[in-house]
Amino acid sequence: MSSHPSAEHVADLPLTGERTIPGIPEENYWFRRHQVVYRALVPACRDLVVLEAGCGEGYGADLLAGVARRVLAVDYDALTVAHVRTRYPRLDVLRANLVALPLAAGAVDAVVSLQVIEHLWEQERFLRECFRALAPGGRLMVSTPNRITFSPGRDTPLNPFHTRELAPAELAELVAGAGFAHIELRGLHHGPRLRALDAAHGGSIIDAQVRVALGDGTWPPRLLADVAAVTCADFELTTGDLEASLDLLVTAVRP
Repeated sequence: MSSHPSAEHVADLPLTGERTIPGIPEENYWFRRHQVVYRALVPACRDLVVLEAGCGEGYGADLLAGVARRVLAVDYDALTVAHVRTRYPRLDVLRANLVALPLAAGAVDAVVSLQVIEHLWEQERFLRECFRALAPGGRLMVSTPNRITFSPGRDTPLNPFHTRELAPAELAELVAGAGFAHIELRGLHHGPRLRALDAAHGGSIIDAQVRVALGDGTWPPRLLADVAAVTCADFELTTGDLEASLDLLVTAVRP
């Protein structure tokens, strides 16, 4: 598998505060929070033709390429596509609109789309495109922030990059409405070490990072050290307590 790029390798991708980039200590919490879900999906992608819809920096698609027969990495941002083509040569990379995929019906065995659907204005249309692109029996795997914990008490997302965030029941309803069956939901939670770090940083290590971003950008040394040391093992992906989860992962099957 490809090594994670260091900061100089991703200098062509600006830090927007939304695209997750590996190899940067200040971004490590968010990178690991995404990476743990990719790792959980690896067994389901073995020997399959996989479409990643909204590949971002490309590290996740490259991880899946270690077991898949082929990975097609799709993103709409031209700068991102150019970076992924250069950095991850074993991926087939395509610039395309996710609600109008330039793929034949039944072209792929699995669709992976992590932390993308909340950015889309036409979420229903996107899921119908995923359904169309999948072969019968193909698997859909989509993650998204849990609206209840990400933007609590709000209909409008706090994150300016998001168009609509979803609660567990809303996500399941959207997927079912697109025609998928065998729908299963899991939620991502902080494990024991991250819960201890939450307590050590005033109740939430996430809020502590947000305060840095909204302030002058100066990281307290202890916070930066704790963020940089986060690993995938610090998160738990379970079927329990979905309402309190940080992120949601839905898997489903195209009949």
